[in-house]
Amino acid sequence: MKRRQQGILTGMPFMAHVSSRSFIDDMGRRVYLAKAPSRIVSLAPSVTEMLFAIGAGAQVVGVTQFCDYPPEATQKAKVGYANPNLESLVALQPDLIVAPQEFLKPDLIGKLDQLKVPVFILSAKSVEDVLAHIQTLGRMLDRSTEATALGMDLRQQMARIKTRTQGVTPVRVLYVLNSAPLITVGPGSFIDQLIALAGGINVAAKSATAYPRLSMEVVLQENPEILLFPVGKAEGISESEQQAWRKWTTLTAVKQNNLRQISADLINRPGPRIGQALELLADLFHPSSNAGPGNAGSSEGR
Repeated sequence: MKRRQQGILTGMPFMAHVSSRSFIDDMGRRVYLAKAPSRIVSLAPSVTEMLFAIGAGAQVVGVTQFCDYPPEATQKAKVGYANPNLESLVALQPDLIVAPQEFLKPDLIGKLDQLKVPVFILSAKSVEDVLAHIQTLGRMLDRSTEATALGMDLRQQMARIKTRTQGVTPVRVLYVLNSAPLITVGPGSFIDQLIALAGGINVAAKSATAYPRLSMEVVLQENPEILLFPVGKAEGISESEQQAWRKWTTLTAVKQNNLRQISADLINRPGPRIGQALELLADLFHPSSNAGPGNAGSSEGR
């Protein structure tokens, strides 16, 4: 069955399953589950957060070393992230493994298929995908009520931000995912969409890939008004790398001292906290539109 996307704000159902217990993942693979899984291994922090957010934390038996939210996730058995060990995975006796498409190698998927361990692959390229993943996991785990409630909360957050940013002048933003080489986000990434929803213009919007490399010539030409850096314990741009941008004195962002930070965990993980990320972005881009106290987005925002 052809996958039908849901709108960001409409809450229409996402048709990711063929029958009541048969599901199609983001690689087009069909996964059949005779019943709701009771032993789940998550191979991405975003997946772990979604599972806990819909009330399935007790069913999670394995996570990656980067799965640190919610705090209860840190108590779970650890498996590898980009290159998980097959024996470690099998030892946990999972009846479902949920993994990101970006890192799971085809040969590992093949071996798990041979062992009859269901593997469900997720790849979030948009905010709609994140919402859809929450809904799909809810159906897989008999947590549809919780998943629907979570999805509605996220849509309400997005609706509030949309109302806040209506009529404001968008600001030009460069999101520095990596400094050397300079890597940012482009069309086809959910972060690019978050920037737009928060009232920003991504200076890499003309790029042909979701995570393009940019030259400084392009950056200087596009002249961002805000330089946005992800920060955190596990990943992010160091303070010294951030300060190195101050040498580009012709950039409006440097002239106006608009070097801003946001929690890498919030913005880089396509999971249930993207609503928080969106609100922080809106605070950063358009602080005057926020009736609340202070500028919540200028720190890590944990």
